[in-house]
Amino acid sequence: MKWTDVQEIAIELAERYPDLDPATIRFTDLRQKVLDLPGFDDAPERSGERVLEAIQQAWIDEAA
Repeated sequence: MKWTDVQEIAIELAERYPDLDPATIRFTDLRQKVLDLPGFDDAPERSGERVLEAIQQAWIDEAA
């Protein structure tokens, strides 16, 4: 997985953290959770605010 795999990342996060409210997560924590996902293989410095916002929104949509 890469940072651009927003939907796939959101699905993985929703499955891995079902009790976590994605609307309340800080971007620093979100970034670390993405980096910790099995199969995630992208450079940490490639994560920007826009990518994290997109992941957070997709996770919110997935959790709904």
